[in-house]
Amino acid sequence: MGRCPRCAAGPLFGRWLKPLAACPACAVDWTPQQADDFPAYLSILVTGHLLAPVLIALVRDFELGPGALAAIILPLAAGLMMGLLQPAKGAVIALQWWHGLHGFIRERREV
Repeated sequence: MGRCPRCAAGPLFGRWLKPLAACPACAVDWTPQQADDFPAYLSILVTGHLLAPVLIALVRDFELGPGALAAIILPLAAGLMMGLLQPAKGAVIALQWWHGLHGFIRERREV
């Protein structure tokens, strides 16, 4: 959802994939996060699993040529990757914060 996992009031990202240095609402410091390449791996994994049956069905049922397949699959893959990348990065940062990894202090929100 792009929100701070601690307070859910402030935004987590300043730009598309750039997390803010700190939450404007609760002032938690996001600089220790180390999401690295894991969000990209997650996005690739999910995109591949979602598009594999589509690709198989297109090849088997419609007998499309390579150019037509590329014209269908490549925009779908790019759209899915772009759509999944920010939520995957937010989830990785939230999991790091939740478990107290990479310099975060393990804390739980009061209920």
